Amino acid sequence: QVQLVESGGGLVQAGGSLRLSCAASGRTFSSYAMGWFRQAPGKERQFVAGISRSGARTYYGDSVKGRFTISRDNAKNTVYLQMNSLKPEDTAVYYCAAGLGLGYSRHEYPFWGQGTQVTVSS
Repeated sequence: QVQLVESGGGLVQAGGSLRLSCAASGRTFSSYAMGWFRQAPGKERQFVAGISRSGARTYYGDSVKGRFTISRDNAKNTVYLQMNSLKPEDTAVYYCAAGLGLGYSRHEYPFWGQGTQVTVSS
């Protein structure tokens, strides 16, 4: 089992940047693939980015490719999401998640953080 706590959300103007962090408890962080998802009001939870256990493989949702970067530091039990060139449509609650396999579906990630709000003003 792993427990996840996100931080780094906030209010930013369009074109700005934010860096989200997700700190994991336990000594098995490197055993999990990690993902970032987001959910806007009235919409389904959407895949944003994923990273393999070692960090060697990353992949992204189409709407954030070229703007967002996922990374991890297994020594610090932390995964990051660097978000650049933010747009108002990026406004959502952002969640990090841990799973045993690398996937796009929320159903492949059994462990979730509580979420952090990101608001992008126009």
